[in-house]
Amino acid sequence: MKWTTLIRKLPLWATIFIGMGLGILWGLISVWTGWEKFTTNWIAPWGRIFLNLLKLIAVPLIFVSLVKGISSLTDITKLSRIGYKTILIYIITTVFATSVGLVLVNVIKPGDLFPSEQQEQYREQFGGEIELREQSAREIKDQTPLHFIEDMVPENIVSAAGDNSNMLQVIFFAILFAIALVLVPGERTQLVKDFFDGLNDVILKIVDIIMRFAPVGVFALMAALVVDYSGNADIFSALGMYMVTVIAGLFLLIIGFYPLLVRTFARIPGFRFLRGILPAQLVAFTTSSSAATLPVTMKQVTGELGVSKSIANFVLPVGVTINMDGTSCYQAIAAVFIAQVFGIDLTLGQQLTIVLTATLASIGSPGIPSGSIVMLIIVLNSVGLPVEGLALILGVDRPLDMLRTVVNITGDSTVASIVARSEGELDIS
Repeated sequence: MKWTTLIRKLPLWATIFIGMGLGILWGLISVWTGWEKFTTNWIAPWGRIFLNLLKLIAVPLIFVSLVKGISSLTDITKLSRIGYKTILIYIITTVFATSVGLVLVNVIKPGDLFPSEQQEQYREQFGGEIELREQSAREIKDQTPLHFIEDMVPENIVSAAGDNSNMLQVIFFAILFAIALVLVPGERTQLVKDFFDGLNDVILKIVDIIMRFAPVGVFALMAALVVDYSGNADIFSALGMYMVTVIAGLFLLIIGFYPLLVRTFARIPGFRFLRGILPAQLVAFTTSSSAATLPVTMKQVTGELGVSKSIANFVLPVGVTINMDGTSCYQAIAAVFIAQVFGIDLTLGQQLTIVLTATLASIGSPGIPSGSIVMLIIVLNSVGLPVEGLALILGVDRPLDMLRTVVNITGDSTVASIVARSEGELDIS
């Protein structure tokens, strides 16, 4: 009884940490004792259930929170001002993250250490996956120059809401709906606003219920991950320096760049900021999905950092779609790494092209696990690098994808805090 009481008193981040630790321990025990099949069949499904629950609530949460947030901004001028600030800061942080990646990969030069005899082996191992990625990239490349804007406008909001990869279309309709709600006289739309207020409370309660399951879901996800990669230790050792470079860049953003920004522009101490969003970071790490983590991010940003709900409801859903700092940093490192492996010297102009392309590609990356891999092909093609180089990094992409997602949601939380401070809607008391 005492242990049960103690566990219930632990904060969310502590129980998630315990779940992660026990998951890793169980995965290692499974590998040592030959229980991999049991873990795959009876443990791993609970992780997927947890991930599905988060995805289940993602679209309703984004739609309702955006409508509620924008409709509460009765001043259209204020809405446009917040939108301008949000997009501008997102672009600035993305360009910085890409530049960090380029500097690190050029200084460390991990590709120079890669053993050439393993290149062909990985090409054969991941050849089928590369063909699928190339096909998806060709479909994107063959679209019109305005395809990004064109894809924002759904032809059917019901079908768009049925696919989490169409999050931008849901955001577009939500913004359009909310603006119309603001423009129609208040007394005629009060019933609609009250409905969304109640619906928002219900969805947030659903989030609370789902998060009670978080430690179990995280345990299952980590156990499955250890079992999946138990036979690929050679990949980790061969690409160790590449992973170190990516991890160094991502950690520099997490513990250096973002805390500095919130300390300077939002007046939030860096330690308090990181402590406040830690539960969201842990969920992002285990799910590898910015969209799936959104409910937790929103809860932590409003509850722990003091960002007003109206700001969080607007900035965070937009960030899930267009703010991918971790993705852009990784794409820059991966592109130059592949060039180094193949002995291709990139000019300054080509590396600047990588900055621009990675920034734009990260904006179009879906907030789902490994969504950035397809966009990486576009970055490689922009400077004439062989897409076969993907075979060299696909094997270690999963753990890096987990950390990239942590960077992405940390960036979203940073921008939300800065925008809230600039609008006088940040309560840090």
